[in-house]
Amino acid sequence: MAGVRDPEATKARIFEAATAEFAAYGIAGARIDRIAREARANKQLIYAYFGNKAELFSQVLERRLIELAAANPVDTEDLDGWIDRQMAYHAAHPELVRLVFWEGLEYGAGGIPHEKERADHYSRKAAAFVEAQARGEIDATIPAADLFFMLIALVSWPTVQPQMRRILIGDTDEDRERLRASVRTAARRLIGRDLTGGEAPPVG
Repeated sequence: MAGVRDPEATKARIFEAATAEFAAYGIAGARIDRIAREARANKQLIYAYFGNKAELFSQVLERRLIELAAANPVDTEDLDGWIDRQMAYHAAHPELVRLVFWEGLEYGAGGIPHEKERADHYSRKAAAFVEAQARGEIDATIPAADLFFMLIALVSWPTVQPQMRRILIGDTDEDRERLRASVRTAARRLIGRDLTGGEAPPVG
């Protein structure tokens, strides 16, 4: 029926528009009126749904992190595959890393909204490394949470610093594949073994 509001469709448009807005401008620089215009939604409706701009940012980022977790669950038995999929995901969805870095810039070392929920999110992912270490499948020299943090840095940094990657590594398909191979090699060395069962791919 014409004129009937579809709240879920409206929220989906708001999330898409807010993702682009926050990725481009951060929390402080984002404007609700621009989000409303792009989402074809009433500005007051956005406040009614989400309360304020900071809460909208938190919910947008949380949803994007959940989407990544669903698209590429941590797999310690196929670390090469997980790394390749993670790097491909970030290359295809650079807005996620930008949102995470805006969050870091704007909140700094202080607490973030819904911090317990975020801690639970990452703890569930790090648990795969805890369990693999307990089974003796990967080296336990580096604590599981530290190891997971370091792997996140490895797979996301090319998207965080595309200009550095282009200048230092190069920008051809061959350059990008060589970098992925190098990241896989570094990851295997961090966990203390070669998960492919063969020689590590050449670096450089």
